[in-house]
Amino acid sequence: MKSVSIIIPAYNEEKNIPLVHQELQKIFAACPNYTFDIFFVNDGSSDNTIGEIERLTAIDPNVKYLDFSRNFGKELATTAALNNCQGDAAIMVDADLQHPVELIPEFLKKWEEGFEVVVGVRNANKSVGILKKIGSKLFYEIINRIAEVKVVPNTTDFRLLDRAVISEFNRFTETNRMTRALIDWLGFRRAYIQFEANERIHGDASYSFWKLFKLALNSFISLSLLPLKLAGNLGVVITLLSGIAGFYIFLGKYFFHWHFASTFSDSENLAILILFMVGIVLTSIGLMALYIANIHSEVIDRPMYIIRKKKV
Repeated sequence: MKSVSIIIPAYNEEKNIPLVHQELQKIFAACPNYTFDIFFVNDGSSDNTIGEIERLTAIDPNVKYLDFSRNFGKELATTAALNNCQGDAAIMVDADLQHPVELIPEFLKKWEEGFEVVVGVRNANKSVGILKKIGSKLFYEIINRIAEVKVVPNTTDFRLLDRAVISEFNRFTETNRMTRALIDWLGFRRAYIQFEANERIHGDASYSFWKLFKLALNSFISLSLLPLKLAGNLGVVITLLSGIAGFYIFLGKYFFHWHFASTFSDSENLAILILFMVGIVLTSIGLMALYIANIHSEVIDRPMYIIRKKKV
């Protein structure tokens, strides 16, 4: 029988751990042709999440876990699980049960049909506010215009990966990462399953607006060089425009005596030009700094995560 690892990153999910384990047992019973293990990653939780996970390991030998030394974030928690799981395939699921685990048999069916990546696409999310919806739509609009690889809107981390995909994913070494974008970059044959996200039962979502913004920014930088090229191109465009504008004011003021041009004093013209160019220079430096920061993170070659203890 083929083996499947269910990967569940968990941060302060003490009350949800028993629930997701209970729901998964029902799914496992309905899929007798597979063997399953549940692979939790405790991402430095401040509550008793690790205690609940260890309680489950005492009663269920198929429960495995990694316990991080601190909070490293969901992307690295997922990465750690993919680095350590042993299944012929892995299915990533959120601990809060917003991903409907009853769709796992459909994911397995697509896998058996020959698809190496099966992606859950969220049609609706009952608990997402208008600000996050607008931000999500804007993110996909931008990323698909600048990235080398197209990202399907509303795709989630709820997805199945074949062992061949996992092996290739484990070759990635960058620290600042968006897991789903890297999986999209890998390619492979993929299928999509539509779903409506469930409401969170306990706790609050760990991804704040600023964490999502940082994740989106890292995605733009890692998947496209356009922002860096934009800084240089913007400098060229602004230089041309400011040169034309300055030449226009110079002619109008000293040769043709145009009223519009004569309203600007020399000091005002100079001040406007300096402020404008300083803004462009700072913008360009800021964009380049983002890339330099990413280079710095990779060059220092720190481990992506630290495991305090584990059962695998």
